[in-house]
Amino acid sequence: MRSSNPVFSRRGFSRDNGYAGFNTAPQAGYAQGNPYAQGGNPYAQNPYANNPYAQQDLQQGAPPQAPATTGRMTMDDVVMRSGMTLGTVAVGAVLAWALLPISATSYGLAIGSAIIAFALAMIQSFKRTPVPALILGYAAFEGVFLGVISEMYNSQWSGAPFQAVLGTLAVSAATLLVYKAGWIRVTARYARIGMAIAIAFVLVMAVNLLLVAFGVADNGGLRSFGPLGAIVGIIAILLGAFFLTLDFKQIEDGIAYGAPKNEAWLAAFGLTMTLVWIYVEMLRLVAIFSSND
Repeated sequence: MRSSNPVFSRRGFSRDNGYAGFNTAPQAGYAQGNPYAQGGNPYAQNPYANNPYAQQDLQQGAPPQAPATTGRMTMDDVVMRSGMTLGTVAVGAVLAWALLPISATSYGLAIGSAIIAFALAMIQSFKRTPVPALILGYAAFEGVFLGVISEMYNSQWSGAPFQAVLGTLAVSAATLLVYKAGWIRVTARYARIGMAIAIAFVLVMAVNLLLVAFGVADNGGLRSFGPLGAIVGIIAILLGAFFLTLDFKQIEDGIAYGAPKNEAWLAAFGLTMTLVWIYVEMLRLVAIFSSND
């Protein structure tokens, strides 16, 4: 199963529970402690019996960690690539905010940057291997878009971008805490239900956009700056938290299954898209609450 955040096509890593798209079996010894790898599990059928990444010489009962060999993805790799990608977004946003005063031209550049960023994200999503240039290019154009809209929101609701950043950090930290505590288990069923809800949400928002564009729905329709818009915004942020759990699972499985080192770029790519999603929705939510004060 291919899981994702806003572009719905990011690849996951195999853990023999049907959630995976990395197509590798767990390393020796890990299946003994995996509750989803039992014979009675209908999602535990893995046609890829020969795992090119698995180390068969590990003793049974070994922890689910990749061996200390070169060329394998580690948490340091994920942190470094994520820092580069998010740093590129931040630099693009700061430069756009500083160099592009609010005007029709800057709005046009923001929309153009968003379209280019989306196109680069889609190209990367359909590639079998990560392309750092595409990922960093996506981050740069996404940063320009975020810089312009953040400046726009700040001009009407002073301090909204700062509050949105704090809100994004709070949601991310809370989601990580819940995930690490084991309160959320990312299984095939969890992923399928969450993705179905996410796809339905995006389709409803697309229809709402068309209704607004043709004048059928007033004041933004479901995305208005009233109570209904706040409810929709909260739902969107909860979906962002769902995407984060898929990102955490992707990273955890990539390290446990000895994924190639360059797969850290995919983990960074997924995290960046998810955090951008949450930030944009948080920015709207802060504006809604500020407008109703």
